[in-house]
This record gives sequence, structure tokens and C-alpha cells, in this order.
Amino acid sequence: MAAGLVTVFGGSGFVGRHLVRALANRGWRVRVAVRRPDLAGHLQPLGVVGQIHPVQANIRNRASVERAIAGADAVINLVGILNESGRNTFAAVQAAGARTIAEASAKAGITKLVQMSAIAADAAATSDYAASKAYGEKAVLTAVPTAVVVRASLIFGPEDNFFNRFAALARFSPVIPLIGGGETKFQPVYVGDVAQALVAAVEGKARAGETYELGGPEVASFKTLIEYILKVTCRTRAPVSIPFWAARLKASVLQVLPKPLLTVDQVDLLQSDSVVSAAAEAEGRTLAGLGITPTAYESIVPGY
Repeated sequence: MAAGLVTVFGGSGFVGRHLVRALANRGWRVRVAVRRPDLAGHLQPLGVVGQIHPVQANIRNRASVERAIAGADAVINLVGILNESGRNTFAAVQAAGARTIAEASAKAGITKLVQMSAIAADAAATSDYAASKAYGEKAVLTAVPTAVVVRASLIFGPEDNFFNRFAALARFSPVIPLIGGGETKFQPVYVGDVAQALVAAVEGKARAGETYELGGPEVASFKTLIEYILKVTCRTRAPVSIPFWAARLKASVLQVLPKPLLTVDQVDLLQSDSVVSAAAEAEGRTLAGLGITPTAYESIVPGY
């Protein structure tokens, strides 16, 4: 374990568990900063004894963030939410939270900071999710100019919230909704590839101060992905096109549930494609630019 100590915020989630394993395999000591360390015990078997250590931290509490960063050689921020709940708003978590981590890193003299973001990030977006991601990116690069921002398209893997979600819906629903006609385009990227890209960034293989965009080898529409899920799960269901205005109306009702199936912000997010830009491709700010061969979703999804 000679690579040093890295603090990973949000390391107990979907991307986090794959990242923690990848870091451990590379010899890093990993301090996993989470709100509930008692629920992060599943991470410790991913490394050798003493290599992975969960600690308590809340990104809305600057003192806890500074404690989690103390003595670290690098920091990775994975914290993000798909919908708001109580004090966990997009602005508080993805914008202000990212700024707190970056400022604490700068105060501690840490120059290796990697910020996980999304290709959808756009300060001018109508989606609060997308706008807060963009604000978080700006805050990180302002506080730590040598930081690396990693934007991803739709991330898939055994615990994902897309393929699994619609496969589960197909079990009992006779129809599958296609918001906006299912025309939104994605470039599904494997969680294992995302983890390797984050490791490459923290190890200095990415250009400092740059924003990388991660996508898989194929671009597919929402409709195409739904049809693929139905094919793999051997279910016959009727995809039904729902205009954005109707989806927003339905989401305004659904989002009041404790665990909303759909929110207005998610509908707004679907009005923009999530694919790697031509500029990122040309400048090598992609998986290929980091020496990683993208994995096709067809080779992974049937396994789970």
C-alpha cells in the first residue's frame, strides 16, 4: 500500500463501491467519507485488512469535511442525488457541497482533486440537477485549479438505477412510458470503466484542470434501450409515447411520494441528450484518452 491515502466522499454508493475496489487494487489506502459509516461495512472486504476505513462526514458540515480530508494525499467527490429530499437539495449537495470539499482541499494543500459530474451539467439548463452539477464544477475548479472534472453519461452496472428500474417496471406494468417519445439519446458507460477513469485521474493520467466526458462505445435512444431491456428480460410490453408536457404533469403528482418514481426535474433533464461532445472526442478528454477501452452495455447487462 504505497500509493498514499485518498478520501472518497460518497464512496458507499453505486459508483463508490466499484471505485473503492479499483483504488484498493492499485494500492491506495482509502478513507470513505459517508454520513453513516456503520452502513459502509460492505466496503472493507474490497481491500486487505486496514486498507479501507469508513469515516463520518456530512458535506453540509465543513468541520466534518475537513476532518475527513486531514492527512490525505488526494480527494475524490462522488456525492450526488437524483431527487431532492428535505435539506438534501441539488443546490446544497451538488453545488455548495462540492464547493465545501474543494475549499477544504485547497486549505489542506491538496492539489489532486477529482469531481464526479454528469454530461448533462449546464448552468443554463432548466433542470436544477443539471444546473447544480455545473455550479459544482465551477466551484471546484475555482478553489483547486488543478482539479479534474469527470462527466459521465448514463452509468450502467449490476446495481444501476436505469436498466434495473425499467426491468422491474416491466415485471408488472403492461406498458412502458417513453417520455418525449423516447428520442433522448444516451451513451451508456460501464461503472467499471468509470471507476478506472477516476483512478487514472487521481493518479495524474488526466490533464490537470480539464473536464473529461465518459461514454460507452454506442449511442442509443431511450426507446432503443427500453426495447433492449424487454428483449433481454423476455417480456412483451407496449412502449407508450408520452409528450414532455404530459410527463411533467404526471411527475408533479408523483414527486410528492416518499420515493418518487418520476419528478418534474427528471422530465426536464430528459429534454437534452447525454452523449460525449465532439470537442471532448477531438481533444482526447474521453475514456480512450485515458487509455481505457469502453465496454458495451450488451456485454454486461444480460448478466444482471
